[in-house]
Formats: sequence, C-alpha cells, structure tokens
Amino acid sequence: MPAKDLFHQAVKRGLEKEGWVITHDPLVVKFGKDKMSVDLGAEKILAAERGSEKIAVEIKSFLGDSELFDYHAALGQFLNYRLALRFSEPERVLFLAVPVLTYRSLFSRDFAQASVREYQVNLIVYDPNGEVILQWQR
Repeated sequence: MPAKDLFHQAVKRGLEKEGWVITHDPLVVKFGKDKMSVDLGAEKILAAERGSEKIAVEIKSFLGDSELFDYHAALGQFLNYRLALRFSEPERVLFLAVPVLTYRSLFSRDFAQASVREYQVNLIVYDPNGEVILQWQR
C-alpha cells in the first residue's frame, strides 16, 4: 500500500466538514491486472430525488524541490486514475487536491492554467493548517 500524503488527514477532515462521507481510504481501482490506490473515495447525499454524488480525491502536498516537477507527476497520476475510474466507476468524479500556497504560486502561472484546461483537471484547493476546503474548481 502506498504511503499517505503528508496532508492526507487535513483534506479528509476538510471534506468531512463539508458533509462528505469518506467511503474509501484508499479507494482501490482495478484495471485489468493493474491495481491503483487513489487517496480517498467519498460520497455526499444531495437530495432524496437526486441520489448521491461520488468523488475520488488524489491528495498532493507539493513539498519537493520543484513545484513543476511535482505537478508533472501529479498530472500523470491524475490522468491514469481518471482513465481507470472511467471503466470501473464512471459515476465517480476525480479531483486533484492541492494546498492553497501551491495553488497561488503554481496554478496562477500560464502553463499550469493551460494544462488544467486542456486535460480538464478538477481541483480541490485546501488549507492544510485549517483543515478546510477553500475552493472546488471543475
């Protein structure tokens, strides 16, 4: 089992504060002979007539020497997980969770903005200290 990200618990608590029920920690996704572990699976009851919304969340801390290098790795993981989820749980929407400081520095730059648009990356911006979700970006 892969190691949990440094801010795993902060994002988990932030989602719970917003009414999400953590259903998987981690969410194991199988694709043929391959097995992948997305950090969290969660569900939220929307309304009796609408059912529920299901998400998967890949949490990143971006604490390496290069935010851009960390983003390259996170983006590759995100795209692979999204492909596997499309076949195993197509109703589940995948999000990449990024800390607010990284969002302000890296995701304000042209390259990151263009790649988020191009690859349709859903983002959750979180505050690791306050353990809250600050922004959802689809």
